[in-house]
Amino acid sequence: MSTENSATAATGIAVVESAAPARGAAPTPLTPKATRGGTVLAALGVTAFSLTFPATAWGLEGFGPWSLVTVRSVLAAVIAGSCLLALRVPVPERRHRAGLAVVGAGVVLGFPLLTTLALETATTAHSAVVVGLLPLTTALFSALRTGARPSRGFWIAACAGAAAVIAFTVQQSGGTLTTADVYLFGALLICAAGYTEGGRLARVMPGWQVIAWALVMCLPLAVPGAVVALSHEPVHLTGHAVAGLLWVAVGSQFAGLVVWYRGMAVIGIPKASQLQLAQPLLTLVWSVFLLGEDLSPAAPLTAAAVLVCIAVTQRSRG
Repeated sequence: MSTENSATAATGIAVVESAAPARGAAPTPLTPKATRGGTVLAALGVTAFSLTFPATAWGLEGFGPWSLVTVRSVLAAVIAGSCLLALRVPVPERRHRAGLAVVGAGVVLGFPLLTTLALETATTAHSAVVVGLLPLTTALFSALRTGARPSRGFWIAACAGAAAVIAFTVQQSGGTLTTADVYLFGALLICAAGYTEGGRLARVMPGWQVIAWALVMCLPLAVPGAVVALSHEPVHLTGHAVAGLLWVAVGSQFAGLVVWYRGMAVIGIPKASQLQLAQPLLTLVWSVFLLGEDLSPAAPLTAAAVLVCIAVTQRSRG
């Protein structure tokens, strides 16, 4: 990591720490400025995530699926653990460890592995179906887990946005179901659980620590997994493969989740999750520039419909 990026990361961590509520303190009502700030943070996370599928496709040019997933987890955990050590962050309380395990299982290992396996046979457009469903699924998990009760207008807009994204991405993939769909729907469920639990924990501890500790907790599985995978899967180091690995490890697995969890903690899990309605469309745009895929003329219409739905969900009162 360059000096400039290190300084930026350190500044971001400091901001997150200062923004975290003191233990036992009463919740502070959100100001318009705080709401805008939380929305920007969540949007940055969505932008980082939108590059995950194209970066994974690049990574698969030189790594096997198991190698790519385990090595990315190890690299991200090393960065996260270094930040925790440098700032002398205490070990999480016992009551938070079960939640961190859910984050690790869903976000650190489960979602990356299942989507990587899917991308071996499915295109990025087809795989974007899972991302189109993720906001609605996350909101549902949030309602069940945290007792959140968004308004009826929120749910109508969320379902409409999800329907628009699903219709667009399914049309792009020809509407056929493949073996990859099993992986994608499994990834959808476990990632929504991880997002929900991470967003809940980010209300009582800094968001960057949530993903950092989840990554570190997964090291006992990731390290031996990487050793075994690298010994069985051939590796061909190319520019695309290395760039893809670095992005999914640093951008998607750590930095993106840092700002994402903080954004969810500020504006709430249901509203933050609806920003992800734009993620499949961003992924398709990246796919045109990075992978050379063709973009359907329906994309601008879908983008407009999704933006309207996002505007409605952001204005709805929970």
